[in-house]
Amino acid sequence: MPQVLTRGPLAILAALAAPLAVSAILLPFRDDIANTDVALILVVVVVAAAVLGHRLAGALAAVSAAVWFDYFFTRPYEHFSITRSADITTAVLLLVVGLIVSQLAARARRLQVIAITDAEYLAQIHHTAKLAQSATSPTGVVDQVRAQLVGLLHLQDCRFEYGTLLGHPPRLEQDGSVVHGHRTWDVERLGLPHEEVELRVFSSGHFYGRFMLRPTPGFIPSLEARLVAVTLADQAGSAVDAMQGVPRMATDA
Repeated sequence: MPQVLTRGPLAILAALAAPLAVSAILLPFRDDIANTDVALILVVVVVAAAVLGHRLAGALAAVSAAVWFDYFFTRPYEHFSITRSADITTAVLLLVVGLIVSQLAARARRLQVIAITDAEYLAQIHHTAKLAQSATSPTGVVDQVRAQLVGLLHLQDCRFEYGTLLGHPPRLEQDGSVVHGHRTWDVERLGLPHEEVELRVFSSGHFYGRFMLRPTPGFIPSLEARLVAVTLADQAGSAVDAMQGVPRMATDA
C-alpha cells in the first residue's frame, strides 16, 4: 500500500472515519446485536487502523470508536450520554482496550519493519563480501560499496578518493557517530551535515582512502544504517588490502 495512504494525513482521516462507517453499517442491526459484540467489532477496526497506519492513527481510531459506540448503541440513542452502567463499562473498556491494542499493533508493525530492514542490511553486507571474494580488482568492490552507500544513507552523491586526507570534513566514525570539527554531531536531531562527510577506509592497520558522502538535506539515516555503511567501507578496505592495488598510507596520516 502506498506510504501516503498508510502513514500520511489520509491515515488519520481513515482512522477517524472507519469506526463511524462500521457503526453506520451495524446501525440497522443494533436491536439484534449485543453491545459487547459491537464493541469487539470496533476493536478490530482500531487494530486495523494501527497496523495499516501508525500509533496516532490507532489511538484516534480508539477514541472515534468509543464516541460512535456511545452515540449509536447506548441509550438514549443519537445522544452523547449513557444512562446504563453496563453500557458505561463497555464504552470505557472499548476506549481503554482500543488504545492498548493500537499501541501493541503499532509496536508489532515497527518490529516487523526493523526485522525486514535488518534482513536487507545483512543481504547487502553478504553481497559485498561475496563480490570481494571473487573480484579481480578492488575497483569493482569500491564501486559496489559506493552505490550501496548512496541507497543506504539516501545520499545525493558519493565518490571514492584513494589515499588522500585533504581538509577536515565531517567524519563518519566506526561507532556510527559523526564528528564535525572537534564535536560530535547530533545526527538523530539534525541529520548528516550539509557538507560532504568522509568515511575512511582502513584494513590491516593501514589507510587506503575515503568515501566522500554528499547527504540529502532533511534525511536522517538511522544508527543501524550508519553502522552498516561503516561495515561496507571496511569490506572495501579489505578488498583493496587483499589485492594490494593501491599504495598504502599510514594510519597517523
